[in-house]
Amino acid sequence: FAFISFLALKEFVSIVPTRPSDRNVIFWLYLCIPLQYYWVAIAWYGMFIIFIPVYLVLFIPVRMVLNGNTEGFIRAAGILQLISMLTIFAVSHLAYLLVLHDKNLSAGPENHNAGTVGIVLFVLLMTQFNDVCQYIWGKLLGKHKIIPKVSPNKTWEGFLGGMFTICLITWFLGPWLTPMTPVQSLGAGGIIALSGFMGDVVISAFKRDLNIKDSGTLIPGHGGILDRMDSLLYTAPLFFHYIYYLHY
Repeated sequence: FAFISFLALKEFVSIVPTRPSDRNVIFWLYLCIPLQYYWVAIAWYGMFIIFIPVYLVLFIPVRMVLNGNTEGFIRAAGILQLISMLTIFAVSHLAYLLVLHDKNLSAGPENHNAGTVGIVLFVLLMTQFNDVCQYIWGKLLGKHKIIPKVSPNKTWEGFLGGMFTICLITWFLGPWLTPMTPVQSLGAGGIIALSGFMGDVVISAFKRDLNIKDSGTLIPGHGGILDRMDSLLYTAPLFFHYIYYLHY
């Protein structure tokens, strides 16, 4: 997961406009990847949850000030802060799911063999399947656009059809892969469907602003890693906090 954060950060930096004077600031973003995942590895939740959104976000503009370049300062600071939140902080929630100890989870009888890997597998599968379901329902029944200026292919029929399908699947699959009850799994399905949609359209908005079709060429025929992870950037942290506060 740390390597995925590295690839996502590298790709994001390559497509957004940054100032030459901020190259040494970007170095600190890369340096924060092993630090953030170290907090995960030792299961230090307190530092994990504040290191990027508090310390790094506050540090970035201070380090930029030392460069002495104030032209485009606000925009550049906002870009770097957003990049760090999405590519490092959001993705690291997937890794932290793996270090949640069974003793802290009120696991049901069905998922005792799945453990924390089952929880990660659940959010990964459901996030990707949500994208597929919304696409299929949109193709079959889609007529009413949601936000045509950002993502013209997104329709209410696709969104609602995908949400219904995912909620149904998570209601059944959740108790087998996670410590959630069927009702809690139903809630997780709603969170994944909604947040997955939000992640998709947010990254689409980024690409439209930058006037590019794909974020990269890492995966031939499928674009870059951000194209594959757009939904996951939102589902990972929101699902993590949902299950964390239910069972930790």
